[in-house]
Amino acid sequence: MLPQSEIPVAILLCTYNGAEHLDEQLASFEAQTHKCWQLWASDDGSQDATVEILQRWKMRWKGHHEVRLIKGSGKGAASNFLSLLTHADLPQCHVVLSDQDDVWHTEKLARALEYMATAPADQPTLYGAQSTHTDANLSSMGPSIPLRRPPSFANALTQNVVSGHSAALNVTGLALVRRAGVPANVPFHDWWLYQLVSGAGGTVLVDDHTVLCYRQHEQNLLGAHRGFAALYQRLRLVFDGTYGRWIDSNLAALVEVSGELDPSYRETVQKLARTRRGVFRFLTMLRAGLHRQRVSNTCLFYLAAMLGRI
Repeated sequence: MLPQSEIPVAILLCTYNGAEHLDEQLASFEAQTHKCWQLWASDDGSQDATVEILQRWKMRWKGHHEVRLIKGSGKGAASNFLSLLTHADLPQCHVVLSDQDDVWHTEKLARALEYMATAPADQPTLYGAQSTHTDANLSSMGPSIPLRRPPSFANALTQNVVSGHSAALNVTGLALVRRAGVPANVPFHDWWLYQLVSGAGGTVLVDDHTVLCYRQHEQNLLGAHRGFAALYQRLRLVFDGTYGRWIDSNLAALVEVSGELDPSYRETVQKLARTRRGVFRFLTMLRAGLHRQRVSNTCLFYLAAMLGRI
């Protein structure tokens, strides 16, 4: 068995017009205490200096860290990350996902490897951790919110708790994702990883330790769950039907890979996918124990289900 310091890791970075903050993120890769890593960067058609910055750092790291630059799918962040995770040439090793505009703490890679080593190597394992939310200038806006309930498939069907900017997969977890392929129309790659790994009976680890600075700015796809504005946005997504469409898309994708799921979870997914919205789906969700992290949010979830919005 390799000592932890020699375990190879592939950092999977997806970019799109990220030149403004990309240098800081790449510098934080260089500063990692765990040095055995390579970078796979998939650019989704940037029109700024993003690719030039990646090329410059590739030259800087020549002879120290392998860097592969890939053309993205051009279909958005979820497709870009999942296409990169399933790229034919990606090595079978631990992988760590990265956004383009955060800044990692120096121990981030080492911490993820240490945590994933606590799970059986033959079991798919997904790791996530906490972050400090910052503004565009890295001034702190407060910490992320730790989990109130353990990760589970019943929770994964309703929300994501493994943020993509902190996510990592062990070798077995990566193999599971590659077998599942790139599902059509899943809204968020990190939410999909949480559903897939937990649904397959794998291990989901959420570290209470803060491992990065998570920038909040206008380009965030969803952003932090913080403040009245964030609450209003999420309520609007529920009652305008967007959240319900996300749920349906995820269920359809899970049905397509049902052979990878634990048998009891497979039955839950199939029942939910074929049940029409309204009272019958509400009852199916209730019997399956679906829940969100907060009791108040779980109540809102079931109210929306009763109203046929989910």
